[in-house]
Amino acid sequence: MSRSTRATQVLSKAGIAFETVTYDYDPDAERIGLQAAEAIGEEPRRVLKTLMAMVDGKPVCVVVPSDREVSMKKLAAAFGGKSASMMKPADAERATGYHVGGISPFGQKKQVPTAIEVTALEETHVYINGGQRGLQVRLDPRAARDILKAIAAPLIAD
Repeated sequence: MSRSTRATQVLSKAGIAFETVTYDYDPDAERIGLQAAEAIGEEPRRVLKTLMAMVDGKPVCVVVPSDREVSMKKLAAAFGGKSASMMKPADAERATGYHVGGISPFGQKKQVPTAIEVTALEETHVYINGGQRGLQVRLDPRAARDILKAIAAPLIAD
């Protein structure tokens, strides 16, 4: 597995401090983010999943803890929209240039508006997909927010 992806190249070029962590990706896992957390021995709240969604018909990227679900109502509100829905996997792959299970918010083909769960910013470090199945990057969540120009908002369902 290559530890150099578009995602890691974007982080390096921006001077963001990060470490790469690899694990055995299980394509049959019921919840990919939770499988990643278990495989790397980290709390699920620190392993963030990257989801692609639509808000009022426009693509957005959402970064939330792997053990939580996104509230569509809160997601729409974060972007000032009326409605939100998850993007179909094939559309997410086309939009990002990454494969499902390896979608990173960093280095997407076309950068779209991004939101990160506000509680993730309380962590000293988080893990976010590094642009390849089985590859995570460990970094400061505030650095992730800054490079993504992400909105920090409450996004998880109660």
